[in-house]
Amino acid sequence: MRQPISASQRARVLRALGVVPWVRRMAPEVPASRVVSARLINEVSDASAGVACVVVVPEACSTRELDLLGRALSACGATVARAARVTVSGGQLAADVPEARAYLVFGEAQAHALGRSLPAAVMHRAQIVLADEPALVLTSAAAKRRLWSALRSLRRALATADC
Repeated sequence: MRQPISASQRARVLRALGVVPWVRRMAPEVPASRVVSARLINEVSDASAGVACVVVVPEACSTRELDLLGRALSACGATVARAARVTVSGGQLAADVPEARAYLVFGEAQAHALGRSLPAAVMHRAQIVLADEPALVLTSAAAKRRLWSALRSLRRALATADC
């Protein structure tokens, strides 16, 4: 029968073979006096991080169009999938637009409404990506290609902003 080897012997053999063993990290014990509610931590981190992305869509989107947008946005990761959504009705934004690092705008009318409501300094700092209206994306292959291209450039902009 084989004899069990010590931890130091095991480490020497693995090092000689060129294997780096992974060690599972353990969370440090936090004293009860330092425990802060998760809700407060989330509020502070959201306020400090700002909004990563805002999606601006027309108000009269059908269920099919919204489903297509939801699937396309979720394909780009959690940051884009959870992006704030603002609708445009009558040439005006339905709500105040938060300051964000990137804006994904569906249609020229929505881009004009966003441009009227955002300050120039915010527009200068942010990446604004224009895509076709959702109704056109459903019916045109070229519009779908332009949407995927817009989503790719949006992801690049968010990735460079994170670094």
